[in-house]
Amino acid sequence: MRIEFTKMHGLGNDFVVIDLVSQRLELTTTMIQRLADRHTGIGFDQLLIVAPPSQPDVDFNYQIFNADGSEVEQCGNGIRCFARFVHERRLSRVNPLRVLTRSGVAQVTLQDGPTQTYATSWAKVNMGTPRFTPNDIPFVADQDALLYSLKVADQTLEIGVVNVGNPHAVTRVHTVADAPVAELGPLIESHHRFPQRVNAGFMEIVDRTHIQLRVYERGSGETRACGTGACAAVVNGIRQGWLDETVQVDLPGGRLQISWRDGGPVWMIGPATTVYEGYFYSNDFSD
Repeated sequence: MRIEFTKMHGLGNDFVVIDLVSQRLELTTTMIQRLADRHTGIGFDQLLIVAPPSQPDVDFNYQIFNADGSEVEQCGNGIRCFARFVHERRLSRVNPLRVLTRSGVAQVTLQDGPTQTYATSWAKVNMGTPRFTPNDIPFVADQDALLYSLKVADQTLEIGVVNVGNPHAVTRVHTVADAPVAELGPLIESHHRFPQRVNAGFMEIVDRTHIQLRVYERGSGETRACGTGACAAVVNGIRQGWLDETVQVDLPGGRLQISWRDGGPVWMIGPATTVYEGYFYSNDFSD
C-alpha cells in the first residue's frame, strides 16, 4: 500500500508525519524501526501520527513513536510540526488546536515568528502543568525533593526530575560543550530508578534568562533539540531559584522560548519546518 508522508523538523529534531485520518496503515515496531533507519529507510528521530479524535473535546489524536519503535507520551518539537502539518494538509483550520496525547490534552497555536518563511512557521504550545512527585515521573525515591542523588557509573550526579508529558532527569553542568552526554546519557536513560526509562538533560546556565541544553532522548539518543527537555530544564531551574519565569533555551539545533509560573502550565514558543513530502510502500517495510 502506498503511504504519503511529510518530513519535518523542529530545530533539527526531525520527524516523519503521517496522516491516518485519510489513510490507513497498520504500524508495527519492525516497520517503525525500518522507516527510521537513515541508511535504508527515510530516517527520523520520531514518527508522528495524525489520527481522528477519540473524544469530542479534541480536534485530533497525536501519537509519537521513537526510532526504536517505542511509543512515548509527548514531544514538544513534534506538536508544533503536527499543528503546521494539519493546517498545510487542510485537515483543519482550527487555531488553536486541541490535541490528545498519551499524557493528556495539549493546546497549540500557530502564530507569526521572527523568521517566518515558506518552509518555517511558529507555534506556541501549552505543554500542561509539570509534575514532580516520584510516582508521577516515575522515579524510585523515598520522598519528594528538589534534587536527588543518582549514582551513575563511578560518580554521583545531582538531578532534578520532572514529568512534562514525559519523564526527564536534568543535570546542571559547567559547560554543555564538555558534558559527557554520550557516556552518561544512556546510563541515566536506563537507570533502574527510572522504571519506564527517562530523557536525560544536561543544562548550562548562562544567566537567569538564558540556558544552553543538550538532551539524550529516551529511545532515540542525543537529538538536535528536545522541546519537552527544554521545558523540563527551565522548570527545574526555576524551582531551584536559578532562573526567571521566561528563559531562552539554546539547543544544538536552535532556540526555544520557555515560560513557567509555579502552579500553572509550561508555555513553549518555537519553529516548525517542512522539509519535503514523499511516499513509501508499506509492504517494503513490514515484518
